[in-house]
Amino acid sequence: MGNNKHNCVLCADNAIPVDPRPAFSLQQATKLTLHHYGLTVTEISTLPSYMDQNFLVMDEEGHKYVLKIMNSEESQNTTLLGLQTFIMSFLRCHGVPTQIVVPTTSGQLMMMEEKDCGHGAQTYCVRLMTYLPGKTITQSPVTTQDLYHVGKLAATIDLSLQQLVSPNLDVLQRDGVIWSLLNIPLVESYLSVMDGDPLQDVVKAVIEQYKSHVQPKINSFQKGIIHGDLSDQNILVIPVDNKHHEVSGVLDFSLLKNGFHVYELAVTIMYVMLENSRPLDVGGAVLAGWESIMLLNNDERDSLFLLVLSRFCQSLVYGRYNAKIYPDNKKYLLTTAKSGTRLLNKLWELGKKEVEKKWFTDASTFSVD
Repeated sequence: MGNNKHNCVLCADNAIPVDPRPAFSLQQATKLTLHHYGLTVTEISTLPSYMDQNFLVMDEEGHKYVLKIMNSEESQNTTLLGLQTFIMSFLRCHGVPTQIVVPTTSGQLMMMEEKDCGHGAQTYCVRLMTYLPGKTITQSPVTTQDLYHVGKLAATIDLSLQQLVSPNLDVLQRDGVIWSLLNIPLVESYLSVMDGDPLQDVVKAVIEQYKSHVQPKINSFQKGIIHGDLSDQNILVIPVDNKHHEVSGVLDFSLLKNGFHVYELAVTIMYVMLENSRPLDVGGAVLAGWESIMLLNNDERDSLFLLVLSRFCQSLVYGRYNAKIYPDNKKYLLTTAKSGTRLLNKLWELGKKEVEKKWFTDASTFSVD
């Protein structure tokens, strides 16, 4: 649950790092839940994750929870993890359906567990969170009206976060995070994983256009705290009346950072396109919802197409790179690749002018039921 991307897994020198992933058994996770939270687990199963471990647990009373065990690298930054937990609570107070972190029996919102998962003793951050109902947005036949509300919610999150007050906000200055759209040129260091694949030429061309067309405009982008990863795996929806869906959960705040709002929008559009039966209709609907809360300026509008393509490039290249290091999690790591390769090729073939025309026309003529 949660497409948790990890900025330290990818090493610029292509060296394979010590595996930071936790490897707790179902039995060990059950014991953790009883020992630290006083809950007797009657059912437990694993949930998919990029670099962490997530367990779906049910107690004797039928209440569901997610036991989240962070990878050892991110577990070291307790200030950041504490702020992420605080922000989830803050956003819930602002009407965003986030998980609630359940305190341990001693009142802690997170605890550290030391374990040897095969690479020497490492420390892992453990949190128990409430379970949110719903299916991921890619598993649901969402309408353009639903996507309008996804865009509106994404902008609402960023707007709400502008009101956040905390002495620890400096830890969100994470410009080195490799998944940030600020760092598109870093993709070049991993392009060898695409050798022999014609897609490599498209990725190279997108990076060059990013450098020449987007980088010069960055200083005019509107800045603030962003979720950073409103992906298809991190947005849950439930069906409501008239075949529509509403967002029932926003997951995974591990890429929370100070960033640019247009990056949030681009990431959302890119991931929501992945399994949509009419992917070219996604951009205008999400954009219309976004701009009902927060208007883009001219430079942001002019960069949106390349930012969406840039995220495709990051996801496809880094996914393939990580799949080579962690072949046991290959299926999950290459989730984007299934339709992402086809979509990146299609968008590149159509070109900036044609795609933008559709997105912006759809957005300007969008009518909400």
